Amino acid sequence: MATFGPGTNLIQEVYYAGEPFHGKPTRVFAYYARPAAGGGPFPAMLLVHGGGGKAFREWAEHWAQRGYVALAMDLAGHGPDGRLADGGPEQDDQNKFLDFTEADANQMWTYHAVAAVLRGHALLAAQPEVDRNRIGITGISWGGYLTCIVAGIDEQLKVAVPVYGCGFLNDNSVWLDRFAKMSVSQRQRWVDYFDPARYLVGVNCPILFLNGSNDFAYPLDSYQKSYQRVKGPLTLSVKIRLPHGHIWTFGEVDCFVDSVLQGALPLPALKPIKIIEGRATTHYSSKVPVTKAELNYTSDVGEWQKRLWNTASAEIAEDKVTAKLPLDRPLVCYLSVTDQRGVMVSTPHVSLSERINK
Repeated sequence: MATFGPGTNLIQEVYYAGEPFHGKPTRVFAYYARPAAGGGPFPAMLLVHGGGGKAFREWAEHWAQRGYVALAMDLAGHGPDGRLADGGPEQDDQNKFLDFTEADANQMWTYHAVAAVLRGHALLAAQPEVDRNRIGITGISWGGYLTCIVAGIDEQLKVAVPVYGCGFLNDNSVWLDRFAKMSVSQRQRWVDYFDPARYLVGVNCPILFLNGSNDFAYPLDSYQKSYQRVKGPLTLSVKIRLPHGHIWTFGEVDCFVDSVLQGALPLPALKPIKIIEGRATTHYSSKVPVTKAELNYTSDVGEWQKRLWNTASAEIAEDKVTAKLPLDRPLVCYLSVTDQRGVMVSTPHVSLSERINK
């Protein structure tokens, strides 16, 4: 059951039931936004905030102004004015990585957060102004982490965009010290229950992964292993030195979602990169003219978060992008293209160890 407050401009406050926490019922607070005009049915988006975040009113407004119903829910047991008396677990690292048994896995923050998103989807789908067959999800940082999980278990979602967040956190992430303090069995239990790697294989909707080359929390090695788990339609956009923050103004996200839920022109599509005689090549298709192609590369080793990335122009010829590789080895590189809308997509990165003197 949901309780809606009065509407102001595009926004209404709403409370809906969450999962029981320590034997007591809980509520989830959210902002519900709708377009200013028309009766729908509208497409809709679930908006999942990251660590240190909250239900962002402005994020919901962003999507409402673009013709969507949107639900931005709080995942830390808070309302618009602070902690709810009947809120779920707080969203902090201590709560995320608590030791738990199979019997009390349903008391963990990730369990409650995923449930809040799934219940939010049900809330959206129940609204007469929402087209229940055109609902998607996007999340930022820990919200991207949750998006990876939810997209793998909610078969009714039609599009997903995790920003920053990924799985394989125990292999490499900013939380390695947390995993190092766990026992072997505790660490494996957390991975089995709460790492997105276990769920990404279930994604069946189009999905866009967007991240930065040097993200402090979700490095590119874990990121690549995560998106490689996806068996369905996959698009990738890795931006050089993208800042990590509560950012929802990515043209790539808007265009990608519009293409799936509104039938708008899609992002360019790239084939996997090929290395032939010291040159990196990919083929692309695009409904919008491509204006720029680039080779992105690093010869640094060590922590992914600290590697220095360089960018060089690549050649565009019909549907082909080619760039000469530097001779430095080891080398990690990927190609990217940008179209007239200013949106960029990239190939997966490849790692090279043998020097080619051509």
